[in-house]
Amino acid sequence: MASSCLLHHPLSSNSAVSRKFSPVAAQPGKRPVLVSISCSSSSGISSTYDPSQLVVDTQPSEAIRREAPRPFAAKYVPFGSDFNSGESYSLDEIVYRSSSGDLLDVQHDMEALKSFSGAYWRDLFDSRVGGTAWPYGSGVWSKKEWVLPEIDPEDIVSAFEGNSNLFWAERFGKKFVDMNDLWVKHCGISHTGSFKDLGMTVLVSQVNRLRRRLNRPVVGVGCASTGDTSAALSAYCAAAGIPSIVFLPADKISMAQLVQPIANGAFVISIDTDFDGCMKLIREVTAELPIYLANSLNSLRLEGQKTAAIEILQQFDWEVPDWVIIPGGNLGNIYAFYKGFQMCKELGLVGRTPRLVCAQSANANPLYRHYVSDWTDFKPIKANKTFASAIQIGDPVSIDRAVYAIKNSDGIVEEATEAELMDAMAMADSTGMFVCPHTGVALVALMKLRRRGVIRPGDRTVVVSTAHGLKFTQAKIDYHSKEIEGMPCRFANPPVSVRADFGSVMDVLMKHLESDGGRQQ
Repeated sequence: MASSCLLHHPLSSNSAVSRKFSPVAAQPGKRPVLVSISCSSSSGISSTYDPSQLVVDTQPSEAIRREAPRPFAAKYVPFGSDFNSGESYSLDEIVYRSSSGDLLDVQHDMEALKSFSGAYWRDLFDSRVGGTAWPYGSGVWSKKEWVLPEIDPEDIVSAFEGNSNLFWAERFGKKFVDMNDLWVKHCGISHTGSFKDLGMTVLVSQVNRLRRRLNRPVVGVGCASTGDTSAALSAYCAAAGIPSIVFLPADKISMAQLVQPIANGAFVISIDTDFDGCMKLIREVTAELPIYLANSLNSLRLEGQKTAAIEILQQFDWEVPDWVIIPGGNLGNIYAFYKGFQMCKELGLVGRTPRLVCAQSANANPLYRHYVSDWTDFKPIKANKTFASAIQIGDPVSIDRAVYAIKNSDGIVEEATEAELMDAMAMADSTGMFVCPHTGVALVALMKLRRRGVIRPGDRTVVVSTAHGLKFTQAKIDYHSKEIEGMPCRFANPPVSVRADFGSVMDVLMKHLESDGGRQQ
């Protein structure tokens, strides 16, 4: 039997409101939704209405919407504009650029959100962590009012993504960078093994709404991908019964990444070009066919990705870290993190925001070049091959978003060579992690900033790990086998071949135990 949950407000509307839903005993074909809500009062909302008086027992999404002086809302506006911009578009419109051809951004009605105090939002978000009421147990949809406030829970496509581990990297911090407050946000411990799930649940949910509720003629969802986007898109589309189309650069992603969209039933087109070429083609195709574009040119995905920033604050009991280091390729994620932190500050949940660092591979570093040139004219580059294949992008769509985030967070851009990023990945793995090469890029940025004294020993620092290391096993095998041409592989740990007799085994064991390799530090 479903438990009873109440949300009371002393100044609720005259007519009593009572709704009950079961989070467990849902009927076949129906998603479980909100646990029971009850609101009643004998007086109307007065001019002295104080939302901070709300008492939260559990999942009050419907009640909070009813108590707000005006409805929560979000819409597309030209990037850099606010909610009241003269040019805006409903989220139900299929539009990716402003009238002048610039990027769009999703802006929320911040005045409506400010009707509730920062303390109230903190309590609300915390009350939903680990819950089972649909869809609020998701790390993304636990912040539904800040993501897609107007979508019906019935239209949401979720795998309860988010709520990923914030790992205290104690051994790595002490051994390699002389830090005791270093953390790794494992966004890759997720449904499809990367942070892309956070944005894809939002985008595919909106497409589901367009198809099911608004009868829009969207025949499928398409993306260009270096691997992780296609995996997330195909999985969420498969869960919703929506066709997915994927453009992949031939021979430029790992086999583990390639098999995911294939297994989830996507129509995969392997194209003899790089990511930037695939991106150009998918934009041309979606301009001609009713295929919804899923790349980060579409700003909806960033609404889900920004929740990782809010989640970090929750995991620190709403204390703000000093630094957050994020790998960057197409550069939407650095802006998403900035946006999440900034919303928390503007709405009173925290008093400041962290400094952001964007870490790029030296083989695909257009933002880094732009940064070290003191932000002179940006020039796209031809990205060279990198083990950090998901960020092998030379003409990033979200360059303007990234520059905005770096400038407004007093941020920094760093780069990592191939040898540096692979060594850093191996160093992290040797301390109990199992990270992707992109996390290696971010760890290199950390080590360089520590050596220069920019990041201090006592600074609370979070490194964002964007994908699971199991997607990149071949790169790890090649490293530890020392089979990468021109790379010293300084931390390689190859297996030792021994004859099948006791004496031979004892000889190699004793040699190992007497060496530094036999003594963990």
